[in-house]
Amino acid sequence: MFMLSPPVISLSAKLLLFIMLDWLGARMRRRRFQLPLRNQTMRISEGLRARRPFFSFEFFPPQDDAGVAQLLETIETLRSLRPAYVSITYGAGGSARARTVELSKRIQNEIGLTVMSHVTCVGSSKRDLRNLFYELRDSGIENIMALRGDPPRGQSAFVPDPNGFAYASELIAMLRREFDFCIGGAAYPEKHPDAVSFEDDLGHLVEKVNAGAEFLVTQLFFDNEAYFRFVERVRAAGIRVPILPGIWPITNYKQIARITAMCGSILPPKLRSELEARAEEPEAVKELGVSYATLQCTDLLRRGAPGIHFYTLNRSPATRAVVSALHAATAWQTYAELLAGSQPPPIGKLA
Repeated sequence: MFMLSPPVISLSAKLLLFIMLDWLGARMRRRRFQLPLRNQTMRISEGLRARRPFFSFEFFPPQDDAGVAQLLETIETLRSLRPAYVSITYGAGGSARARTVELSKRIQNEIGLTVMSHVTCVGSSKRDLRNLFYELRDSGIENIMALRGDPPRGQSAFVPDPNGFAYASELIAMLRREFDFCIGGAAYPEKHPDAVSFEDDLGHLVEKVNAGAEFLVTQLFFDNEAYFRFVERVRAAGIRVPILPGIWPITNYKQIARITAMCGSILPPKLRSELEARAEEPEAVKELGVSYATLQCTDLLRRGAPGIHFYTLNRSPATRAVVSALHAATAWQTYAELLAGSQPPPIGKLA
């Protein structure tokens, strides 16, 4: 292979080479997005071994037909960004649960995106859950996010169904024994609100992975150091599955203050201060939220995170802006990787 030694290349030649490579990278990205948009569905664990960067979007099932139509429009808008998968959260109770299943089927079978359906233990017996998994399986859904679930509104603590499961690890174990889904689990860089300590929380995570979870998706966070400290603890405990960081582009200060108080995520003091200074300027909050999320994702990807899972709130503009900026900048790849094709590192080295 012909190579120029570094001393031979002048400063101007290096600059010209950089510009040419930047242009080539942009051409490659444009050509990638001109491909047919309909994805071939996949098992997420397999995609994590083969694809970088790995972007996914989370949605919740709307309460009425108008909301469903709006959500499908949002997903169509985001489809051009070629997400690795989309996930649909789970509504406990008959009608809400049915919407989750129906929406999962429509997105995967009509739009053509890989879907991960959330399933929780809340208000469900083992028989109910088995019937739900038969329905999802028969609909072609291959990926499940298995969760304990939060207490229903009006309850302060989770109470398992008398004939159900008390822990996500029990749900995961049943899925592994009786079905052939690819199973994801939840992880909490800043500790689950119900855990008495980080060590207690880590013990439950080990149980979930030992039961059969093949990858993990984190709760939302805004301090990347919390994520990387968490990954170190998890790896030290012997867990080797990929850990996708969960990112929430802020678009409303009051909303994110309420949500972080509920789920135990921490707003860094400087970010909180900047949000408070813009509390009466909705557009300024959105601009700050998109900028902060873009910087956060860039840092995560550069430092080895396997991808990003975006909490979208069923809206596209903020998530679309962040992902578009990441695609345009290719901040997580070197030009050599762009030219040769990005190859992910071994699973043991992944965040």
